[in-house]
Amino acid sequence: MKLGILGTSDIAFRRFLPALKNTFDFAGVASRNADKTMKFVGEYGGKGYAGYDELLNDSDIDCVYIPLPPALHFEWAKKALLCGKHVMLEKPFTTSMQDTSELIKIAEQNNLALHENYMFQYHSQIEFIRSKLSELGELRLMRIDFGFPFRSAGDFRYDKGLGGGALLDCGGYPIKLASLLLGETAGITEARLDYKHGFEVDISGSATLRNKRGLTAQIAFGMDNSYRCSLDVWGSTGSLFTDRVFTAPDKFCPTVTVKTGSDVTEYKLKPDDSFTKSIGVFAEAIRSNEVRERNNVAIIRQSEYIAKFQEIA
Repeated sequence: MKLGILGTSDIAFRRFLPALKNTFDFAGVASRNADKTMKFVGEYGGKGYAGYDELLNDSDIDCVYIPLPPALHFEWAKKALLCGKHVMLEKPFTTSMQDTSELIKIAEQNNLALHENYMFQYHSQIEFIRSKLSELGELRLMRIDFGFPFRSAGDFRYDKGLGGGALLDCGGYPIKLASLLLGETAGITEARLDYKHGFEVDISGSATLRNKRGLTAQIAFGMDNSYRCSLDVWGSTGSLFTDRVFTAPDKFCPTVTVKTGSDVTEYKLKPDDSFTKSIGVFAEAIRSNEVRERNNVAIIRQSEYIAKFQEIA
């Protein structure tokens, strides 16, 4: 399968291409800036396309990876699908529930695969954490935080027209993890978005999610914060904590601390390449209707959480 990339963003060459490995053949990259395209091709190979449409109209390309700003996801994913390409989108999938539903419908009608790149969920530490929850007794509360310091003022995250905002950028991560740990009955009961003078987008936010058993997850996120990337689970007989739950690089060894009574155990986990695994799930979705349907359900569910958050906030 030959794969093309729309855009020369930092994540495309810093994370995606090294993780691509033997899953797909890298065919080339398209950009609206010819100089960026040629620089990218000069360093990483492949063919340079004069624009996104030229790449999408290349019949040799089977699928595309789209790491463009969120506001451009719907337009170019739709064009890619209508050109018969399977699509892997960076998160958030789109900026609205309506756009997400339309892309799912087009993909299903044309027997094409979609994938949203919340790669952290494929890291082996997530399964390890799940395996340890039973040691904590009756679970009382989960606390999930993800925030980072202010980026440059020109960053797309702070541009409303490009689909910026903390909820769409970093808020989706704790929402995704909370929903995975709480299960299918989880719902958002409270939500808040905070703004900063001089910016049109939300800069930080928080929410409470609760499942039908009453288990609660409190989440917080922001993009003008001190760095935090943590999961803290509190139970009747123990607790669990880890501080790189979303952003563990492929050579990083996560540490999970479990406290039960007076015993404290630090588990140094093996490195794992969650980006490569995420690309692998995309490849599986192309081959398997079952994986494809599971992907679509997950995409819709995440989009519903974001829409509900916006409605409450």
